[in-house]
Amino acid sequence: MLQRIYGTAWEDEKQLKAYLHFKEEAKRRDHRRLGQDLDLFSIQDEAGGGLVFWHPKGATVRHMIEDSWKKIHIERGYDLLYTPHVAKADLWKISGHLEFYRENMYDQMNIEDELYQLRPMNCPYHILVYKRKLNSYRDFPIRVAELGTVYRYELSGSLHGLFRVRGFTQDDAHIFCLEDQIKDEIRGVLDLTEEILLQFGFSKYEVNLSTRPEKAVGGDDIWEKATSALRDALDDKGWSYELDEGGGAFYGPKIDLKIEDALGRKWQCSTIQVDFNLPQRFDITYVDSNSEKKRPIMIHRAVLGSLERFFGVLIEHYAGDFPLWLSPVQARVLPVTDIQLEFCNEVTKKLKTYGIRAEVCHGERLPKLIRNAEMQRIPLMAVVGPKEVEMQTVTIRSRFGGELGTLTIDDFINRIKSATENRTSF
Repeated sequence: MLQRIYGTAWEDEKQLKAYLHFKEEAKRRDHRRLGQDLDLFSIQDEAGGGLVFWHPKGATVRHMIEDSWKKIHIERGYDLLYTPHVAKADLWKISGHLEFYRENMYDQMNIEDELYQLRPMNCPYHILVYKRKLNSYRDFPIRVAELGTVYRYELSGSLHGLFRVRGFTQDDAHIFCLEDQIKDEIRGVLDLTEEILLQFGFSKYEVNLSTRPEKAVGGDDIWEKATSALRDALDDKGWSYELDEGGGAFYGPKIDLKIEDALGRKWQCSTIQVDFNLPQRFDITYVDSNSEKKRPIMIHRAVLGSLERFFGVLIEHYAGDFPLWLSPVQARVLPVTDIQLEFCNEVTKKLKTYGIRAEVCHGERLPKLIRNAEMQRIPLMAVVGPKEVEMQTVTIRSRFGGELGTLTIDDFINRIKSATENRTSF
């Protein structure tokens, strides 16, 4: 038997200490441990590996992510869709997934002598929605988006927390447009991507532009036009990027974006792909200004990628200390003794009336209640003693800022609402 031994070498002790600190920080931020400690999610053996259970607190964060995502997409002219999780196997033959992607798909199901398949991607569904009617060149661009759950087979040994799972939700969108609209649409996606990622605290990116591989569908002219549109959009945006010659998909060039977290690690996140393949396979068309049928350009794009994976990155980026607007519990109301419990319940009820995520915790001595709230990464604590009941106020304590003084209930509510709406600290 042979034993494999790993080692590292460093030029000086300072580099070694930095490396050891990085390893310790990565361990402290591990989303699998924090997911359990903070009761955010789990993966249950009884259900199977790679299948995520979102617990109430984790589901609350997901709800906030989805609400923010939907709001900005509607503002940017996208129509939201919901589509089925299964489809006839014939659909995946047309799309080419059975030919090129079968090893990542689950076995087919026989239902009333017809074969059905769990979806590994959302693209064919969005094309079917496009094909439901005849589209004119005047209708373009057409933008559709969906938080669509997909299922992909992964070997059990490759599964890893939220980062590698078998069922996950993609923030998928597809844009159908004319050739001369590609650049503007790509630039719009880049702006949208930046706005969304900044909301979650990500401002450093690594961007790659991948060009035509040896084997590809589509003519030289359209490849050159699409690649130039992607390059021009990136130049307009002012983002530096690396050119990956020949690294594009067989169906079109693409832009990939990696985000950098608090430890400087890079995570594959957003992708923008021009597709010449699926429009041809599904024979989608539009009527041009001469009343002739032409084939539109199709752009795939995802900003967050997988919600599960993005949530895992968020947990590790913030080490479980989510910003106030995203925190599953924004405020915990703590009575000094149970005599103040009734007033605490009234305060909590009023906070919830204004959409603030609040809860009461009691039954322990106040120092223990504060310690428990800090361990659970609760951003704000509202302490209530006899004086607060008499004055109808609360004494505010921040997880990082310590004592913040005494506020009326209305002032406390207004400050939380303002911080939440502006994505700022309390």
